[in-house]
Amino acid sequence: MNPSRSRMTPMARVLLVAALVAGIVGASLAVTATAGPEAQAKADKVSKLEFHDAMRKLWEDHVTWTRLYIVSAAADLPDQGLVAERLLRNQTDIGNAVKPFYGDEAGEQLTALLEEHILIATEVIDAAKAGDQAAFEDANDRWYVNADEIALFLSSANPKNWPLEEVQAGMKMHLDLTLQEASNRLQGNFEADIQDYDAVHDHILGLADLLSDGIMRQFPSRFN
Repeated sequence: MNPSRSRMTPMARVLLVAALVAGIVGASLAVTATAGPEAQAKADKVSKLEFHDAMRKLWEDHVTWTRLYIVSAAADLPDQGLVAERLLRNQTDIGNAVKPFYGDEAGEQLTALLEEHILIATEVIDAAKAGDQAAFEDANDRWYVNADEIALFLSSANPKNWPLEEVQAGMKMHLDLTLQEASNRLQGNFEADIQDYDAVHDHILGLADLLSDGIMRQFPSRFN
């Protein structure tokens, strides 16, 4: 069972960890309610280390739930639909993380673009499993186009810290590694499949670090 595909907004902005920010700000409200503007501004700042780690957590969830979907789809497990729902929720989490910094519209656009990334991935997996080469090529082509859209939007939002070619290369590598992981799983090459996931995991941490570092450079006044 695959999640039904819906129309997606073609553009999105940058990735931030708003949940972390909301938690820190919320915890400090009682202390700073009567404080002056200077003290309030200081309290609203986010630790760079915590922001870095929270960004990693969002993207670790992304590859972890993608892997669990691959495993469930390959074996036709009854949890496939539930896993897909949880995977899509991660895209909402990432989109919601944009809103305190870039507004609700940017957050919704980001969620839509990332949902498209996931929904096309399910098509790629299903076509590969069915041996439908035409459907596979069509979905795979659209998947890489979507990755380029993500890269273009990120780069346009922060070109100094996220050069287009670098972000495009990072997104392409993410898809390449995920496709290899799914292929080996579907073929029953489990030892290779496990190694593939390690590679996917390592790579996404590097991509998450690129994003968090760029955001901290772009908004230095928001961080301790």
